[in-house]
Amino acid sequence: MDILNSSADDKGGNNSFNQNPSNNSNHQDLATPEFQVDAPLQMVETAFLASTGSLIWFINFYFPLGLLKVFFPIPIALVYLRWNSRAAWMSALTSGLLLLVLMGPTRSLLFVIPYAFMGVLLGSAWHRRVPWIVSISLATLLGTIGVFFRLWLLSLLSGEDLWIYLINQVTNILEWLFLNLGILTTPSPFLIQIGAICLILLNNFIYLFVVHIAAWLLLDRLGNPIPRPPQWVQVLMDYD
Repeated sequence: MDILNSSADDKGGNNSFNQNPSNNSNHQDLATPEFQVDAPLQMVETAFLASTGSLIWFINFYFPLGLLKVFFPIPIALVYLRWNSRAAWMSALTSGLLLLVLMGPTRSLLFVIPYAFMGVLLGSAWHRRVPWIVSISLATLLGTIGVFFRLWLLSLLSGEDLWIYLINQVTNILEWLFLNLGILTTPSPFLIQIGAICLILLNNFIYLFVVHIAAWLLLDRLGNPIPRPPQWVQVLMDYD
């Protein structure tokens, strides 16, 4: 009888042992998913910085202060530094949609191309800690593409070739330069075209350098520093 009782107990024990995994699996299925605390914060910061970039563009369009242009790409770049590329792209898209509602599709496009894309590019470059010369050069190319897109779009909407106005300005500059250098000839059309492109590149390069200076001084204080500038810039700015 003891043997029978013990065998019965063993079977009962085996049954209880066999039931434990199923019970554990049921408990695992019923367990609540882990809540990501950072998700709401990421969504709020992305929306806030996207609206900040849009507001800067909106104010500068109606009240052009000049210096505000420096901050166009910085909010979206800050989203990339604080979170990731997906959040930066969402911020760029949100900025474009907000300006689409406030100002219409044309002005929204003029912000997205190139400044919203520039913010993502700069955020990616700063996140990877690339040197200033690399990030400035890449953003300069993007800014140049943005200038040509702006000229094309506004020419299409106005029915006039705005490139001609730029060519006329460059022609006047080259003629003045040739006159002061004592070169008794007129610049060729090819040289004028090259001069216009070089002028656009130089303008964007200087703009991006100032953007890097502003981001360096601002984002350091926000706890999201960008790569250190060249030594001569630090000496010139007297900033450690």
